[in-house]
Parts: sequence; C-alpha cells; structure tokens
Amino acid sequence: MATVKKLISFDSGIAKELESVSKALHISQKELLERALDFYFDYTDSAVAQKISSDVKSGKEKIYDAREVFAELGVV
Repeated sequence: MATVKKLISFDSGIAKELESVSKALHISQKELLERALDFYFDYTDSAVAQKISSDVKSGKEKIYDAREVFAELGVV
C-alpha cells in the first residue's frame, strides 16, 4: 500500500502519552497511531452501518432493488 504523509498537531498531553505508550510497547509512534486509527475506524464502520440501518427503517434512506437500478441505467 502506498504511503501518504500527513501533518497533524496534538495537544502536548496527547503527544507525551503517544511517546510514552510507543516506548512501553516498543513500537514506533507511527505504528501506534496506525493501530489506533484502524481500531477506531472499525468502531466507526459499525456506528455508520447502524445509522444507515436506522435511517432505512425510519424511511429517511431508501434502498433500491438491483433490478430497478439496472433498468434505470439501461443495463438490463
């Protein structure tokens, strides 16, 4: 996977905690942040899925049958 550089700023307390935890675990701060973000994104994926499901049930979000979509696009 390609690497992309991001410049981010942290509160000094968070920065110190990041440094401390990465040293305790013997991993780089980059690796620790990647693990933390992967974990968080797994959580938010679930939260987004629950929100979409709720919106479908309440009628805020409409779902379409694949045949309807294909017919509308003239693919069938």
